[in-house]
Formats: sequence, C-alpha cells, structure tokens
Amino acid sequence: MAGGGGEGASLEFTPTWIIAIVCAVIIFMSLFFERFLHYVGKALKHKKNFALFEALLKVKEELMLLGFISILLSVFQGAIQRICIEDSVMLHGLPCKREPADSVSHLSSIRHYQTNFPLHFTGMRTLLASGSKGSGHCKNGKVPLLSLEAIHQLHIFIFFLALTHVVLSLITVVLGITQMRDWKSWEAKIQEEDDTADKMVSHVRELPFIKKRFKENAIVGWLHSFGKQFYGPITIDDYRTMRLGFIMMHCSWNPKFNFYKYMIRALETDFKKVVGISWYLWALVIVFLLLNVNGWHAYFWISFVPFTLLFILGAKLEHVISDLAKKVVDRHIAIIGNLVVIPSDDLFWFKSPKLVLFFIHYILFQNAFETAYFFWILTIYSFDSCIMGKAAYIIPRLIFSVIIQVVCGYSTLPLYAIVSHMGSRFKKAILPDHMHESFEQWLATAKKNKLKGKKTTNEDTAGDKLRGALNRNRATNGGDQTHVVAQSGVEMHEIQEEPEQETEIEIGIHK
Repeated sequence: MAGGGGEGASLEFTPTWIIAIVCAVIIFMSLFFERFLHYVGKALKHKKNFALFEALLKVKEELMLLGFISILLSVFQGAIQRICIEDSVMLHGLPCKREPADSVSHLSSIRHYQTNFPLHFTGMRTLLASGSKGSGHCKNGKVPLLSLEAIHQLHIFIFFLALTHVVLSLITVVLGITQMRDWKSWEAKIQEEDDTADKMVSHVRELPFIKKRFKENAIVGWLHSFGKQFYGPITIDDYRTMRLGFIMMHCSWNPKFNFYKYMIRALETDFKKVVGISWYLWALVIVFLLLNVNGWHAYFWISFVPFTLLFILGAKLEHVISDLAKKVVDRHIAIIGNLVVIPSDDLFWFKSPKLVLFFIHYILFQNAFETAYFFWILTIYSFDSCIMGKAAYIIPRLIFSVIIQVVCGYSTLPLYAIVSHMGSRFKKAILPDHMHESFEQWLATAKKNKLKGKKTTNEDTAGDKLRGALNRNRATNGGDQTHVVAQSGVEMHEIQEEPEQETEIEIGIHK
C-alpha cells in the first residue's frame, strides 16, 4: 500500500500513538472482562456454589474456543484468499439473488453478501478494490474463495452466536429459578409437618393429586398434559407427591431430606451442560449456514422445529406426572397414610431422563442461533437487506424466539427440574458439593480397576480420600456418619446415616 496514512494505510504508515491507544483500549477491556469473571468465580467458591462455578469454567472454555476460532480465521485468511475458484461457481447457493453480470463489476461478484449493502458495524470498505494480495493473484475468470470482508463478518457472527447462547441460557435458568421460588416455601412447610400423626385410610381417586392428574381416556390425558404446561405446571400437591416418591425410593431412611436443595444443585449442574456448545451443535451451525440459500426460506421452516419440540417436550413432562398417578390408580383402590408414587425410567422416552436435557440444550441453542443471526444481519447490514429476507418470514421467527424463551424459562425448565428426578436413578447432586471431587476420584479408580479385572479394596488411594472427606463431613455435622455404596461403579445407590458407635465407612461395588 502507498504511504502517507489514510484509510488504506498499513502499520508501516500509521502513527505510533494511534497504535498504542488502540492496543491499550483492547488490552484494558480484555483484562477487565477477565478480572470480572475471576471475581465472579471467587464469589461462587466463597458461597460454596461449586456447580455454578463449574458452569462458569465452561463459559471460559467456550470463550477460549471462540478465541481459537478467531485466531485461525485471522492466521489463515491469506491462505484462504489464495485459493481461487471459477467465477461460475459463485453463482450457486447464494443467500442473495445476484444482479446480471453486465450491470455489476467484477468486484461485486466476489464481495459475499455485500453486493448492495454497506457494512454498518465496522465501516470497513473493501480491500479488494485496491489490488490487495487477496485478489491480484487470481487469473481472469477466477475469484478468491472468500473475501476479506466475508472472513471479518464470520468473526463477528461467531462472536454473536457464542455470546447470545450464553446470555439466553443464563436468562432461561434465572426465569426457571424465579418460577420455582415458591417451591422453597413448600419444602419448608412440608419439613415442619408432623410425621407421627395417625395415618388415615384414603380412597385413591379422592386424593387431590389423583383427581387433578388422572384421566381415564389416553387422548384426554395427553390434551390435558399439553394444556397444563401453560398454567400452573407444578402445584403443591404435585411437589409433595413427587418429593415423597423420590425420598421413599432413594433415601427412605431420611424423611426430612431437603428435596428442594437437591433439585437446585442438580439444576445448576445441568446448567453447565446447557451453557456449552458441543461439537454436534457446531455441526448444526454449518448445516444452517449451508441451507441459507436465496428463495428457500430455510430458516423460517427450521424455526418451527424448536417451537414444536418445546411444546411436545412440555406435554411429555406433564404426562410423566399423569403416568405416576395412573400407576397408583391401577394398583390401589385405597391407601393408608400418604400417597407414594414409584419413579421409573420407563416413564421417559427410550427410558432415558437424560434425553430431556439434550432436547432442552438443542432448543436453547437453536433459539440462540435465530436471535444471533437476526442481530448480526441487523448490525452488519440492515433490516431491509436481501439476506435478512422478507418481513413476512422474519417477524414470525422473532415471535417464535420470544415464545420459546419465555415458555422454556417459566414452564419447561421447572418441569424438567422436578420431573427428571422421577427416574430410577438419582444424580450425584445428592452428595454435598465438597464430596464430589473425592467421590469422582474414587469412582474413576473403581472403573479402572473393574476394567482390569481387579477387585476394588478399601486400600485404594481414591477410596481413602473419599473416606477422609466423609469423616470430615461427619465431624462437621457433629458425629453423624455416612454410609456410601456405589451401584455398578456408575453412581451412588445409598447415602444413609449409621449408628454413632460405628467408626468405619464401608465402600463397595454392587454388580
């Protein structure tokens, strides 16, 4: 480039004070954000909220991946531009309809997404017009694979996508916890109830939970479940019944088990999974970008998938509660004492409660993609740009996004938070946070020894660490001891209190 400064000047002809100021601002903003995340992490550790702390570490991992992708795009942009392809290839799969060749210049044919619209966000003008290295080496009839502006716009889009996914996931969890705020008072009320009162005989169909949830006709039951997700999806009778069912199946020795705290810890752990962008979600991004062809309106039709799946998922979660009621009616006419439901994996799709979290993860990511794509186009181009599409296709997508965000936060997530525990197993959140690391170390050693055909003994180093952690927990709780048994080397099967005279902690693996 020519000297003398100006819009196209390189660093060779840029005043040093400008370079220093720009670098100082960027470094200051980066350090400020890094310190902010650091102090948030310290606050979470101070409050012993290790699940959310792990979620924060997951956010940092996503930011690091985002930075790595950005670095790769920057480093290889020269190599990408040196790849020349036939100009005719550029006529296929365009997001915008290209004008006739005789009415546009050769420059217009290689400026992706930039034929008619300015770059509002960066104010950046094309570098190709100045005969830069990216386009000068291509022979007549050939163009670079990707222009500099297109690469720069990809930087911005990836940033928008990652940021939007994290923010919307956080908003969803906050909305869900806000919706569950009454559950804490329900738990306190149940804890205060007298368990020694005389147990009465009750007709099953007269119980409030059964009367509200049980439907004779299967079609009516599904319609009721579909509608119930929109108004008071969980009542105190639902909470009381599912809580008791969980306690009687997994920790019957502790009727005062705090089910609410367990749910919140489990939800915070699941948030760590939801806030991440897995490899299959990045694969979906590639597919979505590939389908953005002029005239297909692919994003409009794709937006129906998470919208429909969300309501199906909510209906399924409500129907799991109805199935719990139906099983009680099928087995009993009358009961003595409190109503006890039986959690089971058979109530869920493919006998997998974890599949529900996968669907929620996909729905939130798809919604984040829609939102990020809209604001990216609005920022880079304008609402009237051809790549944005017609308003008749844009407005419904925006409405879908808002509905998905609200319904998922206020209905689907609270339903998942409690119904996901109606499976045959419980989650590791049942352990206190400070015991997770010791247990996971012991569990990893147990799995390793099992694969080697060795028997896990109490002399295992990881087992010693776990016993030490449990003994410390016993001392903290005034002498209470904990009995731990791991089922199939996969998860905890029992956690119960032992008589005070016992001094050993038994650790074993049930086949």
